[in-house]
Amino acid sequence: MSDDNDASELPKTQAEWFQRAADKARQFPQTPGVYLMLDSAGRVIYVGKAKNLRARTSTYFLPAAAADRRTQHLVEEIHDIEFLPADSEVDALLAESRLIKDVQPKYNQELKDDKTFPYLQITTREDFPRVEITREPRQQGVKLYGPFASVGSLRGALQVLQRIFKFRTCSLDIDEQDARWQWFRPCLLASIDQCTAPCNVRISKEDYRRDIKRLRMFLEGKKQKVLREMRGQMTTASQELRFEEAARLRDEIRLLETLDQRGELDTHAQPEVFYVDPKKGLAGLQKVLKLPEKPRTIEGIDIAHLAGSDTVASLVQFIDGLPFKTGYRRFRIRHVEGIDDFGSIREVVARRFAKLDAEGAAFPDILLIDGGRGQLNAAMAAFEELQITPPCVLGLAKREEEIFLPGESEPLRLSRHAFALRLLQYVRDEAHRFAQHYHKLLRGKGMLGE
Repeated sequence: MSDDNDASELPKTQAEWFQRAADKARQFPQTPGVYLMLDSAGRVIYVGKAKNLRARTSTYFLPAAAADRRTQHLVEEIHDIEFLPADSEVDALLAESRLIKDVQPKYNQELKDDKTFPYLQITTREDFPRVEITREPRQQGVKLYGPFASVGSLRGALQVLQRIFKFRTCSLDIDEQDARWQWFRPCLLASIDQCTAPCNVRISKEDYRRDIKRLRMFLEGKKQKVLREMRGQMTTASQELRFEEAARLRDEIRLLETLDQRGELDTHAQPEVFYVDPKKGLAGLQKVLKLPEKPRTIEGIDIAHLAGSDTVASLVQFIDGLPFKTGYRRFRIRHVEGIDDFGSIREVVARRFAKLDAEGAAFPDILLIDGGRGQLNAAMAAFEELQITPPCVLGLAKREEEIFLPGESEPLRLSRHAFALRLLQYVRDEAHRFAQHYHKLLRGKGMLGE
């Protein structure tokens, strides 16, 4: 069908316009971008982002979309469809949020599932600004980006961007003039080079704020300008023989240039669990476990068995009460014969913490073992064998949801509604899910090797 302005060739009915839009969508590129649904008056009624524009937009023209109560009314009004290309899914997510803010489409408001939209919030009145996701943005002292349609995709994008700009996401109040920060132990984000650790004064206020400026420019759609500035700074640093700084800029430029290869948000998106309040859960754990400080990092270990004999293990990582998928690990048990959960836990804990200790990396604040007294003792035996001082280690037994602690004769029993218990259950269940996923993956591939 022709796309020119000859009125005689244009559709006459809404059904014909709808079919014309469907035909257009089938010609969209199979690349990331933002799509816009328009009504008969030419108004944008919905904005969405896609990793694959053709595949995503085509779903709106299937019978299932017209039958789904969430999309039924939107589908009835689709008169036309357009798209804007993007370099990556992260770029598409940011473009989507800017368009939603500027255009305020009708159905983006109505399809938000009775929740307020999430925002990305950057503090502006701190020596070292923090970056955080919030549904209740502050009115002063922050720079806001959003709203975003999906909090899961936003969390995934935040992890991708943190690898490039290395900003902090913690709630610490860091004062550059306070000498005590020189002795502060950074979290594992510093160990894996995803944060420049201003909490340990490893970066100056000026350099950190330069990184935040670059992040803000990128969020505002100025990616090419960011790259030009970074290339200029890299050249200057090299000419002035500041080779370490030049190398860091070179690596960050490469990450930003290849964002399309690492910016698929499904890999990084985190599940949103509404019954768990991370902040209250961490505060509760500090209280019931009598910890000197609120924990930031929790690791959970679970064991699964292949065909009743071969054993695998999972390790999941939570930071500030939320899953941090970059830190997830899988293990094939090497030195334990048959089904032996105790021996398997001892091996996994030994391998994990021997590696962290050798690398001088930060230990988690809490290590959660799926199981009761026996599993906990197996984990503690690994630390004793390695002669390593353990972090806070505990076991969570499924049947009664009892918490077992080293040296305590009786388990700790919390209310089933306690935020601390809910957070531990979340970590335990995520470790179990990840272990089972690994089990199915190996079984499907028939893999019994390393």
